[in-house]
Amino acid sequence: MKICTITCHDVYNHGASLQAYGLMRYLINLGYEVEIIDYKPDYLSRHYKLFAISSPKWEKNLFTKLLYLGAKVPGRVVSLKRKRAFDAFKAKHLALTPARYNTNDELKRNPPEADIYLCGSDQIWNTLHRNGSDPAFYLDFVPEGKVRAAYAASFATESIHDRYKPFVKEKVSKLDGIGVREKSGVAILHQMQIHQAVNVVDPAFLLDDSEWNRLGTASIPGDYVLVYDFDDSSLIRRIAESLAKRWSCKIYAVNGGKSKYANKYFQYEGPETFVSLVRDAKFVISNSFHAAVFSIIYEKNFAIVNRTEAINTRMRDLLDDLGLLDRLVGEYVGIDELCRDIEYRKVKTILNRKIQESKGYLNTILGNRRKSS
Repeated sequence: MKICTITCHDVYNHGASLQAYGLMRYLINLGYEVEIIDYKPDYLSRHYKLFAISSPKWEKNLFTKLLYLGAKVPGRVVSLKRKRAFDAFKAKHLALTPARYNTNDELKRNPPEADIYLCGSDQIWNTLHRNGSDPAFYLDFVPEGKVRAAYAASFATESIHDRYKPFVKEKVSKLDGIGVREKSGVAILHQMQIHQAVNVVDPAFLLDDSEWNRLGTASIPGDYVLVYDFDDSSLIRRIAESLAKRWSCKIYAVNGGKSKYANKYFQYEGPETFVSLVRDAKFVISNSFHAAVFSIIYEKNFAIVNRTEAINTRMRDLLDDLGLLDRLVGEYVGIDELCRDIEYRKVKTILNRKIQESKGYLNTILGNRRKSS
C-alpha cells in the first residue's frame, strides 16, 4: 500500500525537515511505500530567490525595488551555502514524488498515485501565513474514493481569524481523520463544531533516540550550551551566558545570523548536525518548538522562551502536556532553578502513553481501506 504525505518539507528550517522525515521514516518502518509530495508553491520559494521581492510595498517603483534588493541580496548570497546543506539532506533522506507541484490546481490535474494521503505535520494550517489558507494542505486535490487524513497538523496559534473559519471548517470536515498536534488546535476545531479531532504527537516522537542517532552521526566534542534563537532574544543571551559562566563551558549557536555572542556557529549545517548538536549539548536554550522536541527525545535539560511572533501555543501545549511548563521561562527565571535536572522518568511515562495513542490513531487511518477498496 502506498501513502503520500504533504507538508512544508522544503523551507530550510531544521524542524520542518526533521518532522517530514520523522513521519516518512515511521511509515516506511511499518512496511508502507511512502512519498512526500514535492509541493513548493511560490510563497514557500521566495526566501532563497536572489531577486524575489516578498512584500508588495517594495514593488511600487524601480527605486524602492533597488533599495529592497540592495538590502536583501547580499544576505541571500551568503544563505545559499546553508541552502545547499538542506538540499543535500532532502536529496539523501526524503523520498519525494518524481513530479514537483507549484499549485493546488496542478495537484488536482495530475495527483500523485496513492491509497492514503496524509497532510501534516507542523504549521501547515497556520493562517498567519499563506499555507494556512492553501487548499493543498487540506488535501483538497485528493481524488474521490481515497482515504485522506491529517497527522499532527498545527494551527500554531490560540485562535484563527473569523474570515478563515468557513474555509477551514469546509476543508477539515472532508477529512477521514483529524489528528492535530496541539490541544489548542483541537479546541479551535471544537469551536467550529468539528468534534472528531484528536491530539497526537509531533512525528519526531514516533522515532526513538536510536533511530535519530542513525541520522545525527556527527560527534560534537566538549561541554557547551546550545542556542537556537530566531529572535535575537536578550533573555536567551542572558541565560546562555550565565550558564556558560557557571559551568565554564562554551556557547554554540545553530543559526549564525543571530546569537553573535557565541563561541562557535553552525550556520551552514543541515538537519543531521542539528540532531547531533542537541544530543551532545550540556543544556539547550531556544525559542524553537523542535528544539524542545529533540531535547525531550534526548532527555536534555533545556529552557524555552516565547517567540515574538504569536505562534507560542505549540511550545506551551507540549510542555504543559508533559508536566514541563516550568521550562517555558520568562525574564525573572532563576538560573539555579534551570540547573535542576528534569525528572525524565515522569515525563517519559506521559510521553510514551501519548505516543501509543498517536500510533493507534495512525493505525486506524492506515487500516481504513473502506474508500479505496
